[in-house]
Amino acid sequence: MADIPATAQGPAQNIEADPDLFDTSDSSLGDDVTQYTASLTSSIERYPIENGRRYHAFKDGEYFMPNDESEQDRLDLSHQMFKLTMRDKLYLAPIGKPARILDVGTGTGIWAIEMGDDFPDSEILGTDLSPTQPTWVPPNVKFEVDDAEENWTFQHQFDLVHCRYLAAAISDWGKLVRQCFEATKPGGYTELQDYNLRIYSEDGSLTSEHAETKWNGLGCGACESFGKDPAPGPKLEGWLKDAGFVDVYHERIRLPIGPWPKDKFLKTIGSWNLVQLEDGLEGMSLRLLTQVLGWQLEEVHVLLANVRKDFRDPKVHAQLDFHIAYGRKPTV
Repeated sequence: MADIPATAQGPAQNIEADPDLFDTSDSSLGDDVTQYTASLTSSIERYPIENGRRYHAFKDGEYFMPNDESEQDRLDLSHQMFKLTMRDKLYLAPIGKPARILDVGTGTGIWAIEMGDDFPDSEILGTDLSPTQPTWVPPNVKFEVDDAEENWTFQHQFDLVHCRYLAAAISDWGKLVRQCFEATKPGGYTELQDYNLRIYSEDGSLTSEHAETKWNGLGCGACESFGKDPAPGPKLEGWLKDAGFVDVYHERIRLPIGPWPKDKFLKTIGSWNLVQLEDGLEGMSLRLLTQVLGWQLEEVHVLLANVRKDFRDPKVHAQLDFHIAYGRKPTV
């Protein structure tokens, strides 16, 4: 396992806080196959609305996050943050010039679209529960509605299988990665990029008394209560090896929450992370806290107001971990 390589953040040391940071607390920072993958029917697009947010209709309840425009904007912002963190890279696996690429859980399709631009001679397929991807895309990119947890029909077809942002969305990660293995061509790669959603601080500045800690514990616990893993990141390497991949590589990237780090690059990453978390705070919370834990909507909003205060407090040096792991499918 590599821990935050030079391509991302440099040697693994505790992130030093900026002592001169001003207080930003007031800042506003087949037939069977067809039913899953054929076309975007009216039933798939008949989105339910809950608490003013729109959710996907296909396999409703399988994923707790909304799919409305606000959430799509947040996902695109997160994509840009990770490109910055990865020094403008979309992947780390040494894939050369891939002929076919599969993007599982494509979301807004931004990763698949950019790969289509970078590899105009490749075929890129993105799959997701929601048909929210744009229609104006490179000619070598297409999208299908599909559930990554169902049985796949792909066999040894792709030079690269890519999965990202599936934390708290998958019940059986072992099955998912085994299906990635089956879908990967011999000699090809699968790359997994995902969170450990448990927030922490290295210096003890984030305590059990903070609303941020309470909110994070409630959210992760709610995910676990219906069988979704909120912290798959540290386990990606093991799942790849168990599925049969070789030459497995793994790295951890730390993401500060807010501009509290002294290091300028990490300060920038932290600012981006703060914005995307604040933009997604309501979407991350409403369905979990009201439907799973039975909270009243007013209670949720009170908690989230206090979480935002903690996010913006420069004395709280909170962070998240993001993990990237890839492996090669043997040729024999």
